[in-house]
Amino acid sequence: MPKNISRRRLLLAAGGVAGIVVLAVPAGSALGLTGPGPRPGNSAPGGAKWEPSRVQPQARRATGPYLAYLALTGGYSVATVDVAAHRIVATNIETDAAQGVAATPDGTKLYVADTGQYDVLVVDPASGSERSLHVGPYPRDVAVSPDGTKVYATVTGGDTGKGGADTVAVIDTRSDTVVRSIRVGTAPRQVAFAADGARAYVTYDTGVAVLDARNDRLVRRIRDAAGPQGIAVDHTGRTLYVTNPRADTVSVLDAASGRERARIRVGDEPWGVEVTPDGAKAYVSRMNANVVAVVDTATRKVRRTVAVGKLPSRVAITPDGTEAWVGNVFSGSVSVISTASDAVIATIAGGTGTKPLDAAPLGIAFAKAPG
Repeated sequence: MPKNISRRRLLLAAGGVAGIVVLAVPAGSALGLTGPGPRPGNSAPGGAKWEPSRVQPQARRATGPYLAYLALTGGYSVATVDVAAHRIVATNIETDAAQGVAATPDGTKLYVADTGQYDVLVVDPASGSERSLHVGPYPRDVAVSPDGTKVYATVTGGDTGKGGADTVAVIDTRSDTVVRSIRVGTAPRQVAFAADGARAYVTYDTGVAVLDARNDRLVRRIRDAAGPQGIAVDHTGRTLYVTNPRADTVSVLDAASGRERARIRVGDEPWGVEVTPDGAKAYVSRMNANVVAVVDTATRKVRRTVAVGKLPSRVAITPDGTEAWVGNVFSGSVSVISTASDAVIATIAGGTGTKPLDAAPLGIAFAKAPG
């Protein structure tokens, strides 16, 4: 493997939508990857930061019950946001091009897919202390089980062809160690747990893997040649929503059988998807159109589109279901949509993060505020 590979340089040198995709899955032949291999000789976290004005060294007391954590891929950090105030209160968690972030239900730990390394970071958000767990090449997403006992991390690797990474690393949150790996399919992307914790679902290069999350084993693969990307599970655990960027559609799947119930044509380059807690609406980011499509899950029709920032990617719904947050990669901002009005009510940005590729918020997680 070549030495001194910096994922930051790949990000900053990349241009357009393809550049962001390459960040997650660079060409395997260029990196010489044939398996998990040794750690890359990346540069230490550093460089220009996403620095909003009046940032404190650590998060101040939140004005509401929740904090949000934004994985700023191009800002080399995780930002802490007061959800009620829509205000960044800290950017003290350093990373190397992190793309995924998840929190335990009690909010005492964060897990960050440090995509520029071979690690998942375990972070104490109160103190900002962090330590690294080796999981394999270029982890892209993380999800914490509903009971908080385990984390699934997708090990995406650098090759989408034969010989590329194909595993999900399982982390025990009590010991913070990797206890096993599950083979799911080449270049796993995003992962989502059902609300009861019995199943987890992972998108990969050519399908969706269904996992028995209690026993950490593969149950089945649902084939999808359209290159599935984002995934969400509704509140009942019976329905999956999967974005297909190459086909401009969202697949509605029966979670038990894997059968496709519908394929919703939402428009150019659907990427992220999330469903409201009541299951009534799905919010789908359309990367190339700079909008979010609001889907009525009963009629399976696009109700409206909401203009957001440039290159919208990850979508997350606040725990109370009142807001949909959308990370805008090129704008370096987060658009906050009211789920009642389906209108943008706030934009979270600051400092140099308003410039293209300076922040690239590709991961969003919500957690209880301390105190």
